[in-house]
Amino acid sequence: MIMHVITNFTASAGAETMLARLLSTSSDERIVVASLIGVSDRNRDLANNPRVVYVPLEAASLASLPGAALRLARLIRKERPDAILCWMYHAMVVGTVAAGMAQRKTRVFWNVRQSLDDPASLTRSSRIAIAMAKLLSARPSGIIYNSTRALNLHSAYGYANRNMVVIPNGFELPQLSPPVAATARRIGIVGRFHPQKDHGTFFKAAAAVIKTHPQTIFSAAGYGLSRDNPAVVELMARAGLPADVVELRGEISDMAEFYQGIDTLVLSSRTEGFPNVIAEAMSYAKPIVTTDVGDAADIAGDAGIAVPARNPEALADAIRQILDLTPTEYARFACKARERIENEYTLAAVAKKYSAFLTA
Repeated sequence: MIMHVITNFTASAGAETMLARLLSTSSDERIVVASLIGVSDRNRDLANNPRVVYVPLEAASLASLPGAALRLARLIRKERPDAILCWMYHAMVVGTVAAGMAQRKTRVFWNVRQSLDDPASLTRSSRIAIAMAKLLSARPSGIIYNSTRALNLHSAYGYANRNMVVIPNGFELPQLSPPVAATARRIGIVGRFHPQKDHGTFFKAAAAVIKTHPQTIFSAAGYGLSRDNPAVVELMARAGLPADVVELRGEISDMAEFYQGIDTLVLSSRTEGFPNVIAEAMSYAKPIVTTDVGDAADIAGDAGIAVPARNPEALADAIRQILDLTPTEYARFACKARERIENEYTLAAVAKKYSAFLTA
């Protein structure tokens, strides 16, 4: 039996989505998911697996983590898992400590979901957890990284383990209607409002693009990206971006509708591991414009354009290149996007890699 320990299964970011997808494919008779904070209906529904038992540990602050470790140790002694897979830094630290407290010979594995392109963009709590995990990094039986850059940067930072592997995220391929020849007009971005995602750079790039391509429409989705968030409105104003140019949609549940409604996806992040949104958009045959963070450029391949992070001028130029494509050129980009996900990142293939690594 596999036990998953994750920092926060109420969130709807890449790690939580990937865990839910793995749970949906699992045929194990019993699976336990322990979340340091809580569990959301969204992630339960996405996993859609009645054999999963969810245990929220309700540790919402650093001060509450020792208590969560005690409760997790008791859960490990009760469940006797064959392996424990810890997702994200806080869970890696707490899961490793709890497994030691449980005094069982259960193998513990880590799942690192973040690169270290720009640690300053992460929260203080995350930076503390990253440093603590470094001190414990030789203890797990193995470490999974979801991007090659994450493995390289963590190794350079001091993470030391003899059994490390890169396993990318996996995706179900949506059914698509036959493509219609068109040019790009609607530009989308997906990600919670957070310094790591660098919406300031995106808004500045959008302001520059709208001056040369006034028919462009921008659509932004993610937690906090709404008109009632004054920080977002202020950031747009500082960028010189007219309020009616960007659709601020907040957190949405129907991502299929969002991807189908845009022509190109933009990622403006300062740091990433394996950004799910890129591959998800590509599975809907959408070309990509991305900052060169984590493995974003490698995922996009020849179906996208990568530029340096924190450079709105370069991001704007890349968006213009997509907007200026002829219908034939745009269709070629779109086909390459879909084919790349089909060939490299299907969920079934990735699930097999997880199983092989955890049971070896």
